Amino acid sequence: MRPDHVIIGSGINALVAGALLALKGDRVLLLEREATPGGCLRTEEITLPGFHHDVMAATWVLFMTSPAGAALGPHLARHGFDYCHTPHPTAVIRPNGEALVLTTDRAKNIAAFNALAPGDGDRHAADVGSIEADAPFLFSLLGGSLWSWPTAKLLWGQVRKRGLRGLAAWFGTALTPARGWLETGYQSPLVQALYAPWVLHTGLTPESTYSGQMGKVIAFALEAAGAPIVKGGSGRAVAAFRTLIEGKGGEIRCGADVDRILVTKGRVRGVALTSGEEILAPSVLASVAPGQLQGRLLREVNLPEDQAAAKSFRHGRGNFQLHYALDRQPEWLSPGLEDVALIHLADGIDSVSKSANEAERGMLPATPTICVGQPHRLDPSRCPDGKAILWLQIPDAPRVVKGDAAGEIATDGTWSEVSREAFADRIEAILRQHIKDFDSIKLARRAYSPADLESMNINLVGGDPYGGLCSIDQFFIFRPYAHSTNGVGLVRGLIHIGASTHPGPGLGGGSGFLAAKRLGA
Repeated sequence: MRPDHVIIGSGINALVAGALLALKGDRVLLLEREATPGGCLRTEEITLPGFHHDVMAATWVLFMTSPAGAALGPHLARHGFDYCHTPHPTAVIRPNGEALVLTTDRAKNIAAFNALAPGDGDRHAADVGSIEADAPFLFSLLGGSLWSWPTAKLLWGQVRKRGLRGLAAWFGTALTPARGWLETGYQSPLVQALYAPWVLHTGLTPESTYSGQMGKVIAFALEAAGAPIVKGGSGRAVAAFRTLIEGKGGEIRCGADVDRILVTKGRVRGVALTSGEEILAPSVLASVAPGQLQGRLLREVNLPEDQAAAKSFRHGRGNFQLHYALDRQPEWLSPGLEDVALIHLADGIDSVSKSANEAERGMLPATPTICVGQPHRLDPSRCPDGKAILWLQIPDAPRVVKGDAAGEIATDGTWSEVSREAFADRIEAILRQHIKDFDSIKLARRAYSPADLESMNINLVGGDPYGGLCSIDQFFIFRPYAHSTNGVGLVRGLIHIGASTHPGPGLGGGSGFLAAKRLGA
């Protein structure tokens, strides 16, 4: 049966678009080049049998709080999609063992911050309160269709509410870097250290324009919704999407590598696979990086402006993943961390800035910023009784290795197995300082370099999990190109979706949602 829509890829945006269009009654076909669907959503026994690790993406707060999550949540729940929560979404441990935990109780957070430095708790209340008050406007900008009449009317409403100068001042404040926000707003180095690492998870650094606003958004989201994971792993979420799509007559085909998009007289007519098979369809949604779209899939189409822009598109830092199977629950040397979902090991703004800068210059960070997840505490089904797993993400790894900032690891310009394991040793040495008798409880570990991640997902260019650098010139109305307009262009019937398009990376499924709505879902 000829599909109404072919969707290239099967990551979160492709799954969201496919599910919404299938629920509309359209025939959808998702084509995934890898052997399993899901893109960055994979749950596998990569260390030992019975230990189920989220190989890449793990935390689902963006989906749970997104329009896509609201629309699809009830449908997915009927197919086994369920969240696991903790009231302690995040914490930080500094090298001296000082730790601070953020809870989902604002009053407790205010009291804890004020106890560290008078006024810090009040500032926290003001920061998250401002996000809460501006939520309808702010989240429409962050996740809505920017080139649209609803957004124009939204902006006009803000002009009437704030005045033109007041709205300009709001945007000016929103552009503040995280360093400026944290150093002028919070006196406690521990509070600064709690929030500073989170900007790395948005593809930014403490010095990046608007990273302060993104830090406030994350603080608000974590406090309001926590850091949920999917029961059974992110792969279980993919299974729920697949069952929903196939139950509505759609299909997900794996091992189906799209070679090019077929275009005749400026209009899509389908796709051709590397096997030679042609699949005709009047609509194609491509969840791919710009280089893939212009350099490969549309290579036979004359699109000089897009092709030139794709060649200039910049990718950001790589991601490094490290996974552990443990013989028992880790005993943190700093108290109160047992049930925290995500723990950062970082000293503060300067340490985060330093490690990110080293990675951006192609150096292995001397002291990387480390994010440690404890999925077994939220979801005991992830491992055998009494055992534990740790999920480590290092969001400041170099895409191309030019050297080692510490001068200890020999490099040859590539992510070799030797450099990967040596960098993993460096990370483990830091982790070991904070967990009692770590060596005695470690059963196995598995490391993935940025090169390994790209080999598993072609869209993770250089291991960049954010679909491209998220600096202001490649974000909002400029994503992926300065002339971009809602993922559509000169090829009629084609919509570009994925992390490289507005509203950017993460598990919110925003571009897939917007594309499906554009197609009438």
